[in-house]
Amino acid sequence: MIKKIFPFLDWVGEINLTTLRADLVSGLTVALILIPQSMAYAQLAGMPAYYGLYASLLPPMLAALFGSSRQLATGPVAIVSLMTNAALAPLATAGSEAYIAYAILLALIVGLFQFALGVLRLGLVVNFLSHPVVNGFTNAGAIIIATSQLSKMFGVSVDSAAHHYETVYRVIKAATHYTHWPTLGLGLLAFGIMYGLRRLNPKIPYVLVAVAVATIISWATGFEKNQKVPLQDVMFQPARAYIEQFNSAVNEFEELGRQRAELSPQVTRAEESYGHNSREALDLKHKALLMSMRMDELKGQIQEYRAALREYLFTGVKGGDGRLLLYPEDEVPRGYESDGNIWRIKVRNSPIDASAVTVVGGGDVVGVVPQGLPSLAVPKLDLKIMLHLLPVAAIISLLGFMEAISIAKAMAAKTGQRLDPNQELIGQGIANILGAVGKSYPVSGSFSRSAVNIQSGAVTGLSSLFTSVTVGIVLLFFTPLLYYLPQSVLAAVIMMAVLGLINVSGFIHAYKAQWYDGLFSIITFIATLITAPHLDRGIMIGVVLSLVMFLYKSMRPKVTTLSMYADHSYRSARDFGLKECRHIALIRFDGSLFYANAGYLEEKITEITLSMPELKHIIIVSNGINDMDASGEEMLSLIVDRVRSAGYDISFSGIKENVLEVMKRTHLDAKIGYENMFPTMHEAVSTIHSRAHTQCDERSCPLLSVCFLEQSQ
Repeated sequence: MIKKIFPFLDWVGEINLTTLRADLVSGLTVALILIPQSMAYAQLAGMPAYYGLYASLLPPMLAALFGSSRQLATGPVAIVSLMTNAALAPLATAGSEAYIAYAILLALIVGLFQFALGVLRLGLVVNFLSHPVVNGFTNAGAIIIATSQLSKMFGVSVDSAAHHYETVYRVIKAATHYTHWPTLGLGLLAFGIMYGLRRLNPKIPYVLVAVAVATIISWATGFEKNQKVPLQDVMFQPARAYIEQFNSAVNEFEELGRQRAELSPQVTRAEESYGHNSREALDLKHKALLMSMRMDELKGQIQEYRAALREYLFTGVKGGDGRLLLYPEDEVPRGYESDGNIWRIKVRNSPIDASAVTVVGGGDVVGVVPQGLPSLAVPKLDLKIMLHLLPVAAIISLLGFMEAISIAKAMAAKTGQRLDPNQELIGQGIANILGAVGKSYPVSGSFSRSAVNIQSGAVTGLSSLFTSVTVGIVLLFFTPLLYYLPQSVLAAVIMMAVLGLINVSGFIHAYKAQWYDGLFSIITFIATLITAPHLDRGIMIGVVLSLVMFLYKSMRPKVTTLSMYADHSYRSARDFGLKECRHIALIRFDGSLFYANAGYLEEKITEITLSMPELKHIIIVSNGINDMDASGEEMLSLIVDRVRSAGYDISFSGIKENVLEVMKRTHLDAKIGYENMFPTMHEAVSTIHSRAHTQCDERSCPLLSVCFLEQSQ
């Protein structure tokens, strides 16, 4: 019992100098990949980059201590980060305080959901996500993740559209207007370094090398060129007018948002005091509705102003007093010399300070990363928000766990260790719950880092503890080194990581297994791409299709007649082109007999009897009937009555024990008669054949010898 509560006790006793050295090397190697990767994934999730480090501090250690896999590397991963962004984007602006609070709360909900599933031993619930559906979703997710980084690679900024493909179009359009070539160059350089070093030797910390080289170049060349200038030094009247209009719209939007937030509890109190349809409540609701309509109008105006400001490209010149003056590219006055930079106005979601307008003449970098460990605090619990996030949290929990358990199973097959899926759920749950206390957003097991962990020789979960300690040391002492890290390099890190998620062969494999699995995988893929950023819709379409097919197959299981095949076994006459006996129908039912398909069995038996005018006896091959409920038993009793009243005999073969128990409890076995119940098909055929073939001119019976349809033609 103690080892079930503290599973790490299984491997603590195995630690010695040899394993300690191997785990130390593995933990450091994984940390060197995790640190830049986690920062990139945090931005993919809509969080500031350093929150990736917070998500890499406690979760790897906790998942290793309370999970069952010794080599699984837990932390920020691409798909979960993307799902986090998709879930929170409608609730708050990415990177804002409210957004960060929701992300941490989401981690807590995900952890609680996973922990509950593990404690209740419900790990099998993950089977609702079929592999073809997950394959389609993962391939689409990889494309969405990669294309979401294009704006950082090209060094452009655009507003997100209602659909992801529209956002990608905006990025491409902006890139044709302006691309910051040093940004693109550093991104491609990082990509080339990572790809080359990984091909050369996967054990090399290729991500860290690429990040280090790009950061040094960024620092040495002054890659980031930001200046603050007063509005009057922007020597272009339309731009100044747009800035004033933008500030006015943003200020009004924020004020209306504050007023609407104050109005919400007033509406609740009015409904409680006077009723939902009272004049007082309706007046307040009408006021809130007008505010919402005006905010929607302002939101559209803000996007227009922001897009217009981002399109302006300025040439910088030095004024007589040394000030930086910004002119449109083709309107620089004679006698002034350009500084050689192209300047753009930096526009975010907040008003632009007219006394210090930020203009950008270089590339975008990570910037200041707070030094020190995150403070520990329980996330603020908001029941309304928690209920809103619960459906998405459930999907993230199942997807994250499916990814983690798939990786863990693959590693367990190599190491021979015992894997407990429910314990792994508990471990992932605790990692997310306590990770949220340490300001982490949702995490899961990483395929790439787990592969590095096991390739580096990790023996026990101690390697993940060393990974967490390394991240903590970086947060305490080395965050200033991350300031000049280019954003395009983080984009390249993400693109490099998601290449491994693309699996075209998975579609082909699913189609070869079952055509509908291949179709559902493709539909999920297309639906996810079309509905992005609402990723939950894409995967839910795939899940619904899978469940509908499961229900259809359960309601319409295979019912077929059998004849003897060349190996003297009984096979489907229709599938193998076999002749059928004219006097005995050997009918096999493949599936549990329950309320949804009981009528289908009767329907098929009726069809068979009507198609065989010389029929005398029916044998129900029951090997495929794994279970039977009250409706199935009642229908079976009715079939026996109807078949016998129609003048046919009926027998059963291969009845399973649990089905036979149901028959005994309902006395159906007595109605059938023990002389009509046989342990095997062969015994049933050999006993009944002579009785059913009296006064028969059949020369060769297909139940006793092989008779193909081609031979009779």
